[in-house]
Amino acid sequence: MAEVINMPRLSDTMEEGTVATWLKKVGDTVKEGDILVEIETDKATMEFESFYEGTLLHIGIKEGETAKVDSLLAIIGKKDEDISDLIDGKSSDAKSKEDDSKEEKKSSDKKEDKTAANKDEKEDSESDSKEKSSSDSVKIPEGVEVITMPRLSDTMTEGTVATWLKKEGDKVEEGDILAEIETDKATMEFESFYSGTLLKIGVGEGESASVDALLAIIGPQGTDVSGVAENFKNAGKSLAKEEKSSKEDKAEEKPSSDTETKKEEPKKEASSVKKSESSPNTNEGRIFASPLAKKLAEEKGINLRQVRGSGENGRIVKSDIENYQPAAGGGQAYVPVGTESFEEVKNSQMRKTIAKRLSESKFTAPEYYLTVELDMDHAIAAREAINADPDVKISFNDMVIKACAMALRKHPQVNSQWTPEATRIAKHIHIGVAVAVEEGLLVPVLKFADQMTFSQIGAQVKELAGKARNKKITPQEMEGSTFTVSNLGMFGITEFTSIINQPNSAILSVGAIVQKPVVKNGQIAVGNTMTVTLACDHRTVDGATGAKFLQTLRQYIENPVTMFV
Repeated sequence: MAEVINMPRLSDTMEEGTVATWLKKVGDTVKEGDILVEIETDKATMEFESFYEGTLLHIGIKEGETAKVDSLLAIIGKKDEDISDLIDGKSSDAKSKEDDSKEEKKSSDKKEDKTAANKDEKEDSESDSKEKSSSDSVKIPEGVEVITMPRLSDTMTEGTVATWLKKEGDKVEEGDILAEIETDKATMEFESFYSGTLLKIGVGEGESASVDALLAIIGPQGTDVSGVAENFKNAGKSLAKEEKSSKEDKAEEKPSSDTETKKEEPKKEASSVKKSESSPNTNEGRIFASPLAKKLAEEKGINLRQVRGSGENGRIVKSDIENYQPAAGGGQAYVPVGTESFEEVKNSQMRKTIAKRLSESKFTAPEYYLTVELDMDHAIAAREAINADPDVKISFNDMVIKACAMALRKHPQVNSQWTPEATRIAKHIHIGVAVAVEEGLLVPVLKFADQMTFSQIGAQVKELAGKARNKKITPQEMEGSTFTVSNLGMFGITEFTSIINQPNSAILSVGAIVQKPVVKNGQIAVGNTMTVTLACDHRTVDGATGAKFLQTLRQYIENPVTMFV
């Protein structure tokens, strides 16, 4: 079914928007996340992305046209889908609204005539009450701007603050990203339209608030806005409305000479715009460019200060980057040696979850570490014998997983979980296997690993690791571990310690097999060793318990034949 997209409200004061540029045309295929259009608000030109997939069937507002918030912007659906009802429905709705407004106006005019006589009598009492209420309310100090939760999609009713990129007391410039806000469809960056100091944060990270709720307050440093925040919670947007009306009144009070002088200002502005269009954007201040233009410029290695902007007030848009031609013989812009630079990579939800989980584990579990060096000569010989069968291929990591599962059966205290009320000892053995992927670390789980053969462990580890790297693994396949194995031996790491994967009580870190001189039967010989480190939660696993577990593990790995008994 076709999806109707309305003109979004991209700022807290936006009432209408102007379509600057359509980046898609009717008939084009649209994917979720594609930039549909650049929309000029009352404060800035912003890119608006699609939250739907399909074909762009209809454009309701053409380039250069202005429309009110919630007006029909576009329709996306299946190719050749009949959308006449949707278009007619929108137009009929608009007409009915206009008719209703006309009727309301007529009725209100009649009522005004009838009540005109009574108004004079009530004016004095009403003015007195207004003066009292205004004196009781807290006015917004000069230079202070109240920012409300924006409506970043056409169906958004509330938003959740995922991350604040500024904290209270930080300096904020116009165009700085204030916060990442999760809507009902996506997580989007919200930029500031004001400059000043972030005086108040109204919605904390992880908290949700309805559209138009107090999001933040920006103003001069040191300004007391406690009363403003409290009054906003009680009165909603009345403060903003009062401020707006007062500004309008002040504007009306200015002498007519101001209006005469203002007539000359558009001419000056027009000339300045022409100057900006005819010259490259080489000023040393902030570069005005759309997010998409910035991204394209970064990919192509284009210096934005050398690009001539065709947008409003010289703003650089996508087409400027695509059509950019460097000056003859100019080459790439010179970057002085020693210039400081950073590349910011937005944290994915996976990265954020990993950081949160590991921080909780590191700072809540009283960890200690036990390290042993294992003789791998017999394990190497056993693996070669097992892999002699063309239908079976196992790794040393598969042997470690099997040995851990059997050792956990003998030392159930290591196979436990801590809770404030009791220690939970698992009767089943599910071993998590850490797998490195591009965005971080995933831990697929081998269910009932102690009951599996070497070949079964090898096959399932290979399958789950492949799913993890291809982002096809399900949450169910990563849940329920009672113990974890992390192996960095394939990267040449000989020894390391891991952070416990809670709610597990222990994790085994496996290093690389190293060939080195060892003492055997009182003689120095060439041997193969592997170092393993057990990280234990001291709340559930005592030192002696962890040591006994490693002794059993050593027995199984140094004598693999015992795992077949």
